[in-house]
Amino acid sequence: MHAMQYTVTLPADYDMAIIRDRVRTRGHLLDTCAGLGIKAYGIRERGADGSPVNQYAPFYLWADPLAMNRFLLGDGFRGVIRDFGRPEVRHWTGVHHERGPSAGAVPGSFVRRTQVLDGATDPATAVAEAVAGQRRLARTDGVHTTALALDPRHWELMHFTLWEGTAPESDGERFEVLHLSAPGAGQLPTGAHW
Repeated sequence: MHAMQYTVTLPADYDMAIIRDRVRTRGHLLDTCAGLGIKAYGIRERGADGSPVNQYAPFYLWADPLAMNRFLLGDGFRGVIRDFGRPEVRHWTGVHHERGPSAGAVPGSFVRRTQVLDGATDPATAVAEAVAGQRRLARTDGVHTTALALDPRHWELMHFTLWEGTAPESDGERFEVLHLSAPGAGQLPTGAHW
C-alpha cells in the first residue's frame, strides 16, 4: 500500500463552491480506477473547523503502486496541473491499514497527522507504538478507515483516519470529505505491512 496526497492552497477569498462543483462533476471518474484503494476528496475552508486556509487536498491509498504511477503520469493528473499548476505530491510507504466499525458508511471527514521521528528515536519502536495506537483507533465508533504510513526520507509517520461524520477534535489537520472513490478498498492489505 502507498499513501499519497497533494494540496492545492487557494486564495483566502476563493469561492470553494468551484471545488465542490469540480468534485461533484468529476469525482466519480475514479470510482472504477483499477489499483486505487481509496481516494478521499478532501477540502479545508478558511475559518471552518479552525482552518487558516482554503485548500483542495485529496488523499489516496493505493493498492497498486503501478496504478499510482499511471495516475500521476496520465490524463487525470494533467487536469490538476492544467487547472492549478503542478503541486508537490507527497507519498509514503504504507505500514498499517484497518477498516473501522463505520467502513460501510459514507465518510464525512478525515484527519491527517504527521509525527516527526527525531534522531534519537528508534524507527521500528516508533512504528510499532504507532501501529498499536492505530489498532485501538480502528475500533472507535465512527471510524471508517485508518492508515499509517512512513516517509523514510524525512523520518515522519503520517496518521490518516477517515470518519463517518465530523472528525473529533484532534492534534491533526481536519478535512471535509466531498466524495469517496473506493474501487479497491478490499484490496488494501489489512494489519501491519512488514
